[in-house]
Amino acid sequence: MITVIKLGGSLLNSGALVDCMTTVARLPGQKIIVPGGGLFADQVRLAQTCWQFDDRTAHQMAILAMQQMALLLAGLQPRFAVICQTRQFASGIPVSIWSPDIAELDAHKIASNWQVTSDSLSAWLAGHLAAAQLFLVKSAPVDPQLSLSQLQEQGIIDAAFTEFTPSLNTTAVRVINHEQFQQLL
Repeated sequence: MITVIKLGGSLLNSGALVDCMTTVARLPGQKIIVPGGGLFADQVRLAQTCWQFDDRTAHQMAILAMQQMALLLAGLQPRFAVICQTRQFASGIPVSIWSPDIAELDAHKIASNWQVTSDSLSAWLAGHLAAAQLFLVKSAPVDPQLSLSQLQEQGIIDAAFTEFTPSLNTTAVRVINHEQFQQLL
């Protein structure tokens, strides 16, 4: 059983990141962490505002921000493996951190804009790997009664997320606050 867990970059600021990684390690089955871009992606947004470069360039830089977060997570938890290509995920690795490859995302024709963030990329990965579960772990409060569309409207999940959910026909999707996530076990 594969579980994909997107750990939002804002968890760095909330101080909950390490505790969430501990929870990930305790979940059963194979786990794959999708890191948000966090403060690194925030710098891309600032640079784009200042220099006015196109969204494709900004998207590629935001993928690099996710790669930086993957390295940061691995630095915090060295026993977690960093994986760049989806074909490298093996069932023998209990916890992996995905460091997305721009060329692979381009080959799958994933849009290069700010509507597609690590939220949508985690949905794409979960569908691509036929994961049993997908968790989007957020620092913001999340009302479990809200639909994915309502969560999009509130800005809790990205604008493109529901475009990726049709491929998740066998995947249970949960958008959850970090405190709720840590109480799963």
